[in-house]
Amino acid sequence: MSTQIIATATGPHLFWITSRAAGITALLLSSVSVCLGLLMGGRMLRGRWGDMRVTHEALSLATLFAIAVHGLTLIGDGYLHPSLGDVAVPFLGAYKTFWTSTGIVAFWMMAILGLSYYARTRIGAQRWRRLHRFVALAWLLGVVHSLGEGTDAGQTWFLAMTAIAVLPALVLLAVRHLGRSSEKTPSTHTGQGAAEGAR
Repeated sequence: MSTQIIATATGPHLFWITSRAAGITALLLSSVSVCLGLLMGGRMLRGRWGDMRVTHEALSLATLFAIAVHGLTLIGDGYLHPSLGDVAVPFLGAYKTFWTSTGIVAFWMMAILGLSYYARTRIGAQRWRRLHRFVALAWLLGVVHSLGEGTDAGQTWFLAMTAIAVLPALVLLAVRHLGRSSEKTPSTHTGQGAAEGAR
């Protein structure tokens, strides 16, 4: 009897609930994937955890799958009634157009940049690494989307969970950026010193 009551209560909202769950899952998976990618890129895991590329790849693919479920299950929602174009093409849908479009752009960026891993030999290793850095921007757009449009965005538990998942990646991004800046500065000074010494 209780099962029937639950099924009756959730039935009309099943697609919406599934979409929310997939969106939250995508946020968590993408945050862990970005953290792992930054740790690998900064060589912080070398010699400690072995080769984590397979784990990073699995997390990336799982993220794309979760985002796809997040968007596609909305098509079955009885309240919004979005079309495939509404959930796949930026600025086409009428519901919270800006926030929705931010999420759509984030997905396509993640999909293109993430799947480019399998074409890196054609792209070129160095060129691919430069392109792959924009995955962090796609992730940030996804975070903005979840905070701007998410049904649970104003809930304390969601904000706390988001902070726990997102803050480590933001710290690693800052450390990586500062590290690059400090690497460039000495070379500039060295070049200036050499130029002055040659005069």
